[in-house]
Amino acid sequence: MDGRFLAIAEHLLLIERELRQQGWWQDEPPSAEALASVEPFSVDTLDFDQWLQWIFLPRMKTIIEQDLPLPNASGILAMADMVYADRPQQSRGLRASLARFDELIGQVR
Repeated sequence: MDGRFLAIAEHLLLIERELRQQGWWQDEPPSAEALASVEPFSVDTLDFDQWLQWIFLPRMKTIIEQDLPLPNASGILAMADMVYADRPQQSRGLRASLARFDELIGQVR
């Protein structure tokens, strides 16, 4: 098991908490078509917060639960910085959690 799993799992919970606190968490999933996007961050069918909730968090949970290899790199903070450029204060906690996630993924095993 990758030693980063525990820290990453903690940050995934922090990301979810931030989405909920900001009111960006949704009870109803997007359509199957929207979730099937092959574009990076599903930019053609989902808002970034939807992508975090419905694509990113479930994929990372699966990786951790099944002890699969972690990605070699993550640039999720750069996307968040662009998306939330007009809401820097409101998104500060979420972006901090995403920054730490990027750092953890980038650490050499």
